[in-house]
Amino acid sequence: MIEAEDSTLTDARLVAWVRQAAPYIHAFRGRTFVIAFGGEALLDRTSALALIHDIALLDSMGIRLVLVHGARPQIDAEMESRSLKPRFHKGLRVTDAAALECVKRAMGVTRIEIEGMLSQGLPNTPLAGGFLRVTGGNFISAKPVGVVDGVDYQYTGAVRNVIAEEIKADLAQENVVLITPIGASPTGEIFNLAWEEVAEAVASAIAADKLIFLCDAPGLVDRKGQLIEALTADEGATLLAKRVRQSPEITRVLPGALRAVRGKTSRVHFLDRRRDGAMLMEFFTRDGIGTVMTRVPLERVRDATIEDAGAILGLIAPLEADGTLVKRGRERIEMEIERFSVLELDGVIVGCAALYPFSEVKEGELACLAVMSEYREIGYGDRLRRHIEQRAKKLKLKRLFVLTTRTAHWFVERGFVEQGVEALPAQRRELYNFQRRSKVFVKSL
Repeated sequence: MIEAEDSTLTDARLVAWVRQAAPYIHAFRGRTFVIAFGGEALLDRTSALALIHDIALLDSMGIRLVLVHGARPQIDAEMESRSLKPRFHKGLRVTDAAALECVKRAMGVTRIEIEGMLSQGLPNTPLAGGFLRVTGGNFISAKPVGVVDGVDYQYTGAVRNVIAEEIKADLAQENVVLITPIGASPTGEIFNLAWEEVAEAVASAIAADKLIFLCDAPGLVDRKGQLIEALTADEGATLLAKRVRQSPEITRVLPGALRAVRGKTSRVHFLDRRRDGAMLMEFFTRDGIGTVMTRVPLERVRDATIEDAGAILGLIAPLEADGTLVKRGRERIEMEIERFSVLELDGVIVGCAALYPFSEVKEGELACLAVMSEYREIGYGDRLRRHIEQRAKKLKLKRLFVLTTRTAHWFVERGFVEQGVEALPAQRRELYNFQRRSKVFVKSL
């Protein structure tokens, strides 16, 4: 009996997850993701295969993928085998002629291993029955970093140019583009490039929808060390300016991430490469698990449009069913859509509220306040309430009232005072439903 109950619970969770993921699967089809990771992600075979399986799953959903890999630990190991000591300055490898030979060998072997894992077709894996065409090429031209602080970087280079059209052409043919951070100059010299810089340059050049950095931490943190789930580029720049301590890899990738998101890349994600399934949890659940950086805030409250009517109906349906809200049909919602505001989170409407003004008495009714169940504990109801109050003030209303049967205490805690039905404007009082016996709460603005 217990096993049957556990199985039922697991099945229910699976069904719920698939249904929750469906809108994201539709939204991401045909989008371009640049996934960047250092060689550390490949050191453990089991973790590396899990990453490759997730990449294969993203590809099967119709997402266009560019992979940018690093090989820092592999290069260090190759240098150690030749009794060479790695040199770094400001986090960037100093590449002399001997080190360059190690770079070429390590990068080549790493790329071959990635291609090999992407070519597997073992049963019971996301690669079974599928085929990922992996392409690459001389998409990156390079230039020398030169001398910095008196240190000659020699064969360490910087990105000169990205041949974006060739990458886009490969993606259009449903190929997975794998980019190794080595570039040649117009004179034919080979340069060792930082994978972080290559990822930024490629994402910007092809106007990627997402740039994903798989790093050594769950994401960006604030001064207290708490994970920041979402932030804007300006907020990220503030963290950088105030030198809020981040993990080593995030410290390296953050400046490039800022440039990317302020350029042509829509979003940058910072995920923990050690977390199994990190990309799946970030992209196909509402809350995600890492840090996402955008140009503007992910969440916003805006005026509703006729296209939002279906989403509003979906939000209020459970509250209508349990009697919390009065039933409203789709036709009424559409007719009164200009009264509604919606809270949008990452493109999904998670809350709504309406304002019905009674201008002749300078009062307004806050109605139809609803928030998706999983977001009711994080302040979205308050966001909507404050927005409605601001709308009321702009209309020069003096009082806001609400009728409720279930949420009296919530409104009392926010400055509303219970009054009798006679406190309602005459026009609204005529429509009062004495069978529901809703309580009336009023707040001066």
